[in-house]
Amino acid sequence: MGIRDLDVCPGRDALHGENISKAPVKHLMDDAPPRSFWLDEALAREHTESCPPLRADRRADVCIVGGGYTGLWTALQLKAADPSLDVVLIERDLCASGASGRNAGMLMSWWSKFLSLRKVCGEEEALRIAQASDDAVSSVIELCKENDIDAHIRQDGWLWSASNKAQVGLWNETIESIGRHGLSPIVEWSQADIALHSGTSQSSPHMAGAYESKVATVQPALLGRGLRRVALERGVKIFEKTPLVSLSLTNPAVVKTPEAKITADKVVIAMNAWATRWDQVRQAVLVVAGDIIVTEPIGDRLEKIGLTDGLGVSDGRALIEYYRTTLDGRLAFGKGGMSGGFTYGSNVGGEVEGASAITNSLTKAMRTTFPDLGSVGVYKSWRGPIDRSKSGLPFFWHLGKRRNVFFAAGFSGNGIGPSHIAGKILSGLALEKQDEWTACPLVRDPNRDFPPEPFRYIGSKLVQKALQTKDINDNEGRESSRFVRFLTDLAPSGLSPFRRNKK
Repeated sequence: MGIRDLDVCPGRDALHGENISKAPVKHLMDDAPPRSFWLDEALAREHTESCPPLRADRRADVCIVGGGYTGLWTALQLKAADPSLDVVLIERDLCASGASGRNAGMLMSWWSKFLSLRKVCGEEEALRIAQASDDAVSSVIELCKENDIDAHIRQDGWLWSASNKAQVGLWNETIESIGRHGLSPIVEWSQADIALHSGTSQSSPHMAGAYESKVATVQPALLGRGLRRVALERGVKIFEKTPLVSLSLTNPAVVKTPEAKITADKVVIAMNAWATRWDQVRQAVLVVAGDIIVTEPIGDRLEKIGLTDGLGVSDGRALIEYYRTTLDGRLAFGKGGMSGGFTYGSNVGGEVEGASAITNSLTKAMRTTFPDLGSVGVYKSWRGPIDRSKSGLPFFWHLGKRRNVFFAAGFSGNGIGPSHIAGKILSGLALEKQDEWTACPLVRDPNRDFPPEPFRYIGSKLVQKALQTKDINDNEGRESSRFVRFLTDLAPSGLSPFRRNKK
């Protein structure tokens, strides 16, 4: 067998690994769901080489499972630390076809989650990590500039808005806590600023808001496919259409795919919500659906209502709503949190993939926010799984007792910028570094934060109903019952807190 027979993309020739027995795990669905608008657009513009499936056994220093932001940043950071490393990455579909190609495209820091960071990490570490997440936004933008990745980056900031009186001031404790350190990454905006920049001067759905200037909007799939190209250029070997079948937690570890296996000294699991196939991850995350619709190009109408830049907007609902425009004049509008479906046992399947199941609800919400766009139709809808952790923050640890297989999970819907930090942590763990990232409190053994089935599914439905009730009550100016408040407090953290800190 010659090198041309290995379908490598690109790199050195393969070494055959040992025939190691494999601990069986549930087979991952390898049928590709319908594409998002972002991925359709990215693939239509792409001229880079294809990465065929793995068809021959290989040996690697590090094998990465998952071709999204986290996996690709980890590969790039490994190569930056040691260009001679043999890094192999496998992806069940196409790179950026998972959460990295389906999200809202808001390149954010963790400043809005400072209270959650402080709770998990302590004051000093929370400040360091939040500042690093701020720097990560700049790092992503700089890498795109240096490597000609046209990810439609527009750094026009993010508006954290209040769509009713109950949401006004949800950001106060966050701003005050950060301000004690002499920093003000998030500032309150006047009503005039909100009306001017949010496209709602006519409808005025935002009663108040806070603004973070560093945030950018991106075309998420173009960013993911761009990172793929850079990884290939730097010698990472990528195999697409190569799902993980099983993983042997041996030393070296063995990654089994449908046609071949990879024997690797270290393995990094960067599968996002799909990592719930392992109990160790599943006990600590709740998989929910995030849903998005995108309109036809309506640039002239967006200009008429004053929505002309790349500002990202999300509100303080328990079931969060958000929107942003695209570079070609479309409006993308979505709902996150626990708005959509759940999966039994946190398995990733049809409940959280494909076209959105709440398209009508999303369209109604969009038209309520923008009544002047009432006749605008939906071009495409889609949904994807979100791995919600209890804290709203990711965690990093090793699978099993041996410390040669590492994973990340729990990004909770904010992963574009933080995935850059994830790459630092996971590459450091794989390289056995002792530094501020491998020792940070985000590197922790996940707790059982969610009950086993069927109690998880039943409880999730109860909490979802309570969140819906809370949003209705807030909109109508009613106080929710003590029982509803109790249930909403059980929901995984998003933008914190759900209620104002009353003094």
